[in-house]
Amino acid sequence: MYSNKELTIRPVVEEDLFRLWELIYKDEKPEWKKWDAPYFPHHPKPYEEFLLSKDEWIGDDDSFWVIEVNGIVRGIISYYWEHKPSKWLEIGIVLHEAGSWGKGIGTRALKLWMNHLFTTMPLVRVGFTTWSGNERMIHVGEKLGMQMEARIRKVRYHEGVYYDSIRMGILREEWENAMLHTEYIKI
Repeated sequence: MYSNKELTIRPVVEEDLFRLWELIYKDEKPEWKKWDAPYFPHHPKPYEEFLLSKDEWIGDDDSFWVIEVNGIVRGIISYYWEHKPSKWLEIGIVLHEAGSWGKGIGTRALKLWMNHLFTTMPLVRVGFTTWSGNERMIHVGEKLGMQMEARIRKVRYHEGVYYDSIRMGILREEWENAMLHTEYIKI
C-alpha cells in the first residue's frame, strides 16, 4: 500500500468488489468509457456475474490495485505483460468518475504505481498505450517524464474519426533520476 496525502493505492480486497462493479459494470454507457479505449465495446454485467471473476481481481499476481481518495475507491490501476520473458510491462489506469478527473489524482496514483513496480520488479522500462483522442492521458505521461515512443497513425476509429495509437514509456534510469526529488510514503 502506498499513499500520497489523501490518495492511496492498494491491492483489491473482497470488500472492494461491489464498489468496483458499480464503477465498471453497472452502467451500460459509463462516462469513463468515452476516454478509455472507446473504440472497444463495453459490456455491463449483473453483480452476480461479476462476482464469478473475483479471482481475477483478488489474486496472487497483484496486477490490479484500487485507487482510493479519502477512503473511497475511485478507480483502478493495473499492469499486464506485453512480453514477460523480456520484462516488457505495460500499465493502465482508469478513474471511473468524472469528478476525479483533472485534479492530478491520476498522475499521483501512477507515480506511486510506477515507483512500486520499479522497486519490486527487475524492470528496464514501464509504459502505456493510449489514443490521440485522450489528450489528458498523454499529458499525464509527459508529466511523469515518459517519452512518446510510438505513434501509429489512424488505427483507432471512433465516432467516424480515425485517431492515432500512442505508446509512451520511461526507462528505469530515467525514472530513478526523476524520482530523486519526489517523496513517497510507504505504509
